[in-house]
Amino acid sequence: MAFSGNYMCSSFKQELLYGAHDFDSSTGDTFLLALYTSAATLNAATTAYTTSNEVASGSGYTTGGQALTPVNPSVSGTTALTDFADETFTSATITARGALIYNSTPNTTSVALTNPSVIVLDFGSDKTSTAGDFTIVFPTADASNAIIRIA
Repeated sequence: MAFSGNYMCSSFKQELLYGAHDFDSSTGDTFLLALYTSAATLNAATTAYTTSNEVASGSGYTTGGQALTPVNPSVSGTTALTDFADETFTSATITARGALIYNSTPNTTSVALTNPSVIVLDFGSDKTSTAGDFTIVFPTADASNAIIRIA
């Protein structure tokens, strides 16, 4: 099995300390979600977007994925968190095993980056849509469940 869980990419954690990622919902960076087949090898060591074993472009999907709508970061207790609005690929014929969230417009003042990875999502099994909606539902944006949490 190529996917083995959900991960906040290790390189992303370091890049945060360089100020490379801006999650502001109105003026921040552009984050995309790309879909991958079960042949993809994505994990915590994934450093950047790749087309290797990405779902084929065609009915309802374009190489590179779709832009996500970020939710402004917040704090709950001692945990900082951010989230994205659920994402739908409409009228799509897709079979995907997982996804990669990556930043297509990082701040490169302090570090050279091209499409750095943020999060690897493992769907647990192949998920399929046939000429219908393929929707990624993000977890509740709270200190215990948000897709990106720093405690």
